[in-house]
Amino acid sequence: MTRKNLMLLAAAGSLLLIVGAWGFQMLGFAPCKLCLWQRWPHYAAIGIGVAVLIAGPYLLLGLAGALSALATAGIGAYHTGVERGWWEGPTSCSGSGNDLASMSGADLLSLDAPVEIVMCDEVAWSLFGLSMASWNVIASLIIAQIWFKSLTKDA
Repeated sequence: MTRKNLMLLAAAGSLLLIVGAWGFQMLGFAPCKLCLWQRWPHYAAIGIGVAVLIAGPYLLLGLAGALSALATAGIGAYHTGVERGWWEGPTSCSGSGNDLASMSGADLLSLDAPVEIVMCDEVAWSLFGLSMASWNVIASLIIAQIWFKSLTKDA
């Protein structure tokens, strides 16, 4: 497989993960803050794939794609740790930061407040004991391998 094809395959992997995330969202699984953070590097990888189509399969693009895949894997690993209670998550979406006692009366009565806060430390869906964040780590590391493999191929 050529460098360009590998890069496009890796970018397509990020696109499939994003489409899957949107699909879960349409099924009623609202994303938490960390879920949304995991999407940004995938969006970047999709943009890199477009750049590969336009400009060509340059090594710098492959390196940027690999780094974006590693970035989302890192965020996903952090999110997995939050879900499993290995470490604290952001106070704005973890159990300790959203109790009613810590909110002011104005916050409780505000119409601008979100209707439902999606908690980062609660697993909304899992398969074989792995959450969506964990599956993102696995898929993103595979995608990163494809990006890195593209760096060793001829254009």
